[in-house]
Amino acid sequence: MMDEFYFKINHLHPNKGSKKGKLRLGRGQGSGKGGTCGRGHKGAKSRSGFSKKKGFEGGQMPIQRRIPKFGFKRNIKKKIVGINLDTIQNCINKISQKQEKNIINKEFYLKNNLVRKNDFVKILGRGELLTSLSIHANQFSKKALFSIKKIGGKAVFMK
Repeated sequence: MMDEFYFKINHLHPNKGSKKGKLRLGRGQGSGKGGTCGRGHKGAKSRSGFSKKKGFEGGQMPIQRRIPKFGFKRNIKKKIVGINLDTIQNCINKISQKQEKNIINKEFYLKNNLVRKNDFVKILGRGELLTSLSIHANQFSKKALFSIKKIGGKAVFMK
């Protein structure tokens, strides 16, 4: 008696009429979809491999071409290049054997291939400086400003 109340996986099936078979096209006139298989007679849509391009309106000028263009985009963006304090210190260590220089400006960055001619320079706070310097840049991070002041250097904002 108990077996009748429990479902068994091999006895499960969908209800009658809930699953409908796939319509098989081109299998004779009796099926209702023989002959042209519901594609009509002739024309591109009746051929195999036909696909309409996105936005195609039957030769009519499509909406994306009928509506006028407006506005503009600015392409001129200044590139901000971040330079860390440890990078500056490494460059100074290489140069210090030749000469002693305490001013770090655009010329210094260009010479050491840190920036390009039209780049904005932002000094970032990674690493430490060992010598007091006058550093010229467009922007400074808070940590970089703190580190430069702590060592006794100067942060000069350039335009």
